[in-house]
Amino acid sequence: MKPFIFKQCTNILKSAQRRAGTIKELLHGIKEVSDASIFHHTYKYFLKEHILEYTNDFSQWVGESLEEHTLAEHLSSVDPYDFTAVSALREEIVRVIDDYLAHFPEPRPAMKGNEFYFNESATIVFPTGIIAHNVAEFLQALKYVDSSSIYYHFYEGRIHGMHGPDDFSLWLKEDLNEKELSEKLVHIDPFMYDIEGMRRLIVQIVEQKVQKDMETL
Repeated sequence: MKPFIFKQCTNILKSAQRRAGTIKELLHGIKEVSDASIFHHTYKYFLKEHILEYTNDFSQWVGESLEEHTLAEHLSSVDPYDFTAVSALREEIVRVIDDYLAHFPEPRPAMKGNEFYFNESATIVFPTGIIAHNVAEFLQALKYVDSSSIYYHFYEGRIHGMHGPDDFSLWLKEDLNEKELSEKLVHIDPFMYDIEGMRRLIVQIVEQKVQKDMETL
């Protein structure tokens, strides 16, 4: 049985040297920027202070700055975890915007100062020094680790785990044989919570398991 080694991460942000003031300019940028930029604006949306109504930076900008709420909703329906490659995710985002522009070819531009700035980031991962050997220790760690650790294991874990379960669910199932608890975490909708909301929910679920186990002793 392997212990769970908590890691956390930090991101080094850099400009992609591109901006957009209209949906057409956004579309051209999405087609041409690096995979790292697409990754930053989609998968890493959860690491930022984000608005739960949206699920990526593109949909947030379209909804908030351009007030094109229909397109924002369509972009928010694109689940990055459905794709095994950034290139496929990019193609789907392009398709959604292309379809919208076919019906609304002249959407409004952003006001000056509200342009979309393309960025990209590099993730640096390092250990926290916190290790859990069982569910009770796992619960205590969840309460106190840095929020970037929750992000790394629950959100990015789905990516470096080859688009399988998050790191928490995988460890509970594979190393502790806690299949029921693992399944409860697997079925959490990652789009419904910010990181601290996600922490509280996971803690609640794991806490219920620990209390139940104590009652059966």
